[in-house]
Amino acid sequence: MRAIWKGAVSFGLVSVPVRLYSATESHDLQFRQVRKSDGSRIRYRRVAEADGEEVAYRDIGKGYESEDGRMVILTEEDLASLPSRSSKEISVEKFVPAAQIDPIMLDRTYYLEPDKAAVKPYALLREALRESDRVAIVTVSVRTRLTTAVLRAVGDVIVMQTMLWPDEIREAEFDVLEDVPEPKPAEKAMATMLVDSMAGDFDPDEYEDDYRGGVEALVAAKLAGGDSVAAPVVEEEGGEVVDLLAALQASVERAKKARGGPADGASEKPAGGADGDESGDGGDTGTAKKASSPTTKKATAATSAKNATKTAKSQRKAG
Repeated sequence: MRAIWKGAVSFGLVSVPVRLYSATESHDLQFRQVRKSDGSRIRYRRVAEADGEEVAYRDIGKGYESEDGRMVILTEEDLASLPSRSSKEISVEKFVPAAQIDPIMLDRTYYLEPDKAAVKPYALLREALRESDRVAIVTVSVRTRLTTAVLRAVGDVIVMQTMLWPDEIREAEFDVLEDVPEPKPAEKAMATMLVDSMAGDFDPDEYEDDYRGGVEALVAAKLAGGDSVAAPVVEEEGGEVVDLLAALQASVERAKKARGGPADGASEKPAGGADGDESGDGGDTGTAKKASSPTTKKATAATSAKNATKTAKSQRKAG
């Protein structure tokens, strides 16, 4: 496992350096959406609702929609001004009876590992939690956001479970439960007998995910029987850009020849720095460089761009 956070648990005057590890992992099956005829993957694109245009990652921002449907765009500066916590401390606020924490309030679970030099105070806190049958209510900043959590002893380890905020717990409002008749004494006695007859201890190893096992067995059987397809190899988009860069480079060489300058070495330079007018590369003499005015440079660049576009179009037609 890899630690996702480093800090210290502090209670009273005691500080215990710890590392935080995710205690759970998902084993959900991951199916791919494919075209049935050949197994080709289905890809999704990020498009704007207004015009259907695809949006690049660099142009995607964060927006908050108000209750009346208006969109507020939040900049990086706006987000940086929000309350942010970067403390590396798990601060114990109080110790409460474990029974007071409704499991519905618990969110994610993490293991706390102590530094080698802090094993003794770590064990001391663990045993205090276990023997008192209490949990520690703590505040901690994970990924810059302050949250509450509980520390509890589980075996030899202290476990931290983050908690949901009170307004994140929904109210169970079901009209059908408002006028439920009171069960008769005989019915309650019979239900109690049923519970007693099925009583036992929980052993998680008694249960297994038969659906996942069934899918894995089915896939293995299909693979063994040759019942699979090789997804078509799709060329990465962007090949046209390479052609365009080559066209730009060829246009620069022609522009240099038209000015009477040598074109040697132009094809060896990256396309981004091939324009000798801006970078100074390209073999022109110092006098010629000084004589080039900004207007001339702009005109040359415009001509090169037009030639590049024509060349790119010609190559696409030829292809």
